[in-house]
Amino acid sequence: MMMTQQRPFFVPFLVPAVLVAVIFAAAMFNVFQYSFLEFIPGSVEVGGFTLDNFTRINRPVYYWVLLDTFLLSFATAFFALVLSYPISFALVRAEKNWVRSVLVVLAITPLFTGEIVRTYSWMLVLGTDGVVNNTLKALSLIDASIPIMYTRAGVVIALVQFAMPVMIILLATAISQVKRDCEKAAANLGATPNTVFWRVTIPLTMPGILSGFVVVFAWTMSAFSTPQLIGGGKVLMISNVVYLQGFSSFNLPFAAVLSLIALGAALGSLGLMKLATARFERNLATA
Repeated sequence: MMMTQQRPFFVPFLVPAVLVAVIFAAAMFNVFQYSFLEFIPGSVEVGGFTLDNFTRINRPVYYWVLLDTFLLSFATAFFALVLSYPISFALVRAEKNWVRSVLVVLAITPLFTGEIVRTYSWMLVLGTDGVVNNTLKALSLIDASIPIMYTRAGVVIALVQFAMPVMIILLATAISQVKRDCEKAAANLGATPNTVFWRVTIPLTMPGILSGFVVVFAWTMSAFSTPQLIGGGKVLMISNVVYLQGFSSFNLPFAAVLSLIALGAALGSLGLMKLATARFERNLATA
């Protein structure tokens, strides 16, 4: 009697992922194709093959936009990490269930509100007559309003709040994997709580720190509505320039070039994260 080989149970679950990957690859191929087509001013139609779209990027204005995008993304990831780590630590190590429940609700609630709604809320908070300036005036700390809207600082503040839920989830996962026995052993050997935290807990959670940092960095590089509204046209990230080129000037080929550059930067960041994470894991394994 011949035995039939059963198909692995997880194969059907791969179908949606494969479909999404195929659709994404088709869209990226279309963008790649557009980047080599000639832009015809005043028309949405495109011409033949050209490399002028790639040479056009060699202008100072686009270098500054790329630099601003990297700096704003880096600042967002850094401050989101600094603010999220204590929350994630408390979320994992809290002894009372109600404390953990409150922290979980506060951490993930922003994910259930639209990006436009959150951005508009920050406009009300950071505006000239917003909550921040009115509070500082009421406390007699300032006489005139501090310009926060339409500045890089205002954009970073809003982006950090958007990124924190994702960062908290990633860090909490990493912290939950740390064995308390390692920390107890360090404490029994005479290490202070501060030393245990910096010499044991932080190194053991470094893969999660790197993952959270790079994920938020790559995610922030594609931010659009926040720099568009909070920046007010004075703070441009690469997504805003793609919008201006593609939908205001109808220069779809050059917008495709900028999109490919942003995608390449994001994929490069994820690749560096993988290499750095693997290196830390090897160091921990041999320590």
